[in-house]
Amino acid sequence: MNYFAQGFAKAWELLLHMDAATVSAIQVTLGSTFCALCAALLLGLPLGFALGYCQFPGRRFLRLISDTLLAFPTVLIGLVVYAFITRRGPLGEFGLLFTVPGMVIGQTILALPIVVSWLAQAVENLDRRCRQTLLTLGATPRQLILLTLRELRFAVAMIGVTAFGRVVTEVGIATMLGGNIRYATRTMTTAIALETSQGEFGQGIALGLVLLLIAFLVNALLVILKRRGRT
Repeated sequence: MNYFAQGFAKAWELLLHMDAATVSAIQVTLGSTFCALCAALLLGLPLGFALGYCQFPGRRFLRLISDTLLAFPTVLIGLVVYAFITRRGPLGEFGLLFTVPGMVIGQTILALPIVVSWLAQAVENLDRRCRQTLLTLGATPRQLILLTLRELRFAVAMIGVTAFGRVVTEVGIATMLGGNIRYATRTMTTAIALETSQGEFGQGIALGLVLLLIAFLVNALLVILKRRGRT
């Protein structure tokens, strides 16, 4: 187990001295995750609200599709997006393959079903008397949507935190669409997989500790949001 102790010692050394490769992987991970989360929220909030609030033909089928996509394998998402952004694909002219924007597209698709399905469920669970009261008070459709989302603000925050945790620990999409290029598209998860396979446990452990800290902070935030949502 001597190599394990050496790995931890090397990990602390890399973190304390702000190793360039380690810092780059952290920055790429957090940057791409933040962009994907923002895109998923912008697209998913109106879709989830409409899916949970409105009644229209095919609504149940769309809910089924959205719920099914929650279990969509990340490597399959990577494969589909890869087919679109590769040079031979319909979006190949934009040069998105092996870039951070290319990864963000795949990560957005990963986070989108979480936002849509969970928000739709939250809207469905909302007391229907709230809608009737707002309509009685003369609320416009825009005011109705904004006030309903305000009522669900803690649920929306929990959805965002959950989606963030899902994306930040993803490895399949980042590997296929980012190419694991050092100082460019290498994320914490892809760096851990690569460095460990090469016997470099120091950087793998260092990035693993950072991911563990992020997971702890995400779960702590979820606990806080749940407590506030009950009060």
